[in-house]
Formats: sequence, C-alpha cells, structure tokens
Amino acid sequence: MGFYNINEDRVITEVNAIFDLIEKGGNPQSICTCIQCRTDTICYVLNRMEPHYVVSNRGLARVARKSIKYQQKEADIASLIYKGMNQVQHHKRPFTEHTAKADSFWNDHKPIFILPAIIGRIFNGINFAPLEEAQIELRHKQILVPMMDSNWQNPYNLVRSIAGIFTFLPCPIPTDSTGIQQKLGFSLTIKAPEFEELPYSFEVSVMSEVLTGNPFSLDRIFRLPDMYMFPPDEAESNA
Repeated sequence: MGFYNINEDRVITEVNAIFDLIEKGGNPQSICTCIQCRTDTICYVLNRMEPHYVVSNRGLARVARKSIKYQQKEADIASLIYKGMNQVQHHKRPFTEHTAKADSFWNDHKPIFILPAIIGRIFNGINFAPLEEAQIELRHKQILVPMMDSNWQNPYNLVRSIAGIFTFLPCPIPTDSTGIQQKLGFSLTIKAPEFEELPYSFEVSVMSEVLTGNPFSLDRIFRLPDMYMFPPDEAESNA
C-alpha cells in the first residue's frame, strides 16, 4: 500500500525556487545556497507543517480542486521558508564544506553496496550509566570508513544528551554489478578518559543494488550489542 506526503514536494520545490532566485539575483546578502543549507531549510519547514497524505491520483485531484485554500498554504510555506533560511544561516553546520555539489552516489545509477546506519550504545561497566565522553572510530580493512556526508562523523564523539548512543552512516561502496551478496568486516575502537580502550569487530551482510533514493532508512539499521567499558584495573579483573 503506497501513500505520499504531498507537502514534501511543495516544500522542496518552493525552497529550491527561492534559493535559485537568490542566486540569480546576485545574492547581495551572501546567503549560503548549498545543498546542505537547502536541506536544513526543508527540514525546518516540514517539521513545522502538518503532513498531507494521498494514496491515489484521486487524492491529487482533490488537492487540485482546493486551489484557493492552497494559495494561502503556499504563502504560509513561503513565510516558514524565510524563517527557516534565517535560522539555518545563523546556525550553519560547522563540519560542512557548504558547497553546492551533491554526492555522486545519488545520481550516477551504478551498482553499489548500500551500507546500513550503524547504531550502538556504550556504558560504564562499573555503574551501568551511559558514557558521556568517548571517541569511537569505525574502520574497514584498517582504514577509517568515509561517511555519507559531513553530517555524520568518523571518528564519532559522544554527545552527553543522547545517553551513550553513537551512530555512523557509511558511504556506499561501488561494485561491478547488482545482486552480489557479501559480508563486510568492520572494527570499532572506543576510547574514553579513565577507561581501558575497547576494540570490537563485527560483520555486515550487504547486497549490491542501484541507489534510487535516500540511503538512510529505518529498514537499513544495523544495531550493535550494548558495550561496557571499565577502568584499567577493572578491565584486567574482568578479562
């Protein structure tokens, strides 16, 4: 059963139109119009709108009949876009290069291994509290795994507000054809002040395919078992 939030198309189209208009006008205010800032603006607007779902062409036809109502909605969307743009410009992502180029994986239609988002949690092995400070490196064949874009970091530094959770979204790996199944080996190195370094190895099963949309999906998540770190003396006694 298919369903579709038509507000996504409205917002994406309008955001790109406004940013394109700024570029064509010479951009006198030096507004960043990169893909990342456009995407952040789109998320800002969609998170403040009620979704409008349709399941068929009849649903789209009903929307078309309500043109007067949606003229007002378009005005509301435009207002939200300018508010979002202002917020994004004042809080630009510090780890992003802010170029206008998209990742080639999204558009070249070549076979790749699409890797899942990798999620894990780290706890203090003494009191079982989530760690608040640690650095996690993800490697494949002893090389740091590149991430899908600059919103995902490797090494990853824990954030205190998310209870010891770390996440990675690795870049797809090019291959020769679709339908190839493999198990890829990865290793984690976890370092935290006053704790023994923790290594961990695991495998992920993947199938080569052609990317047709956003590689991030709740259906593409690889959950690691909970991990526990100990101070050096305790680590020896638990070995």
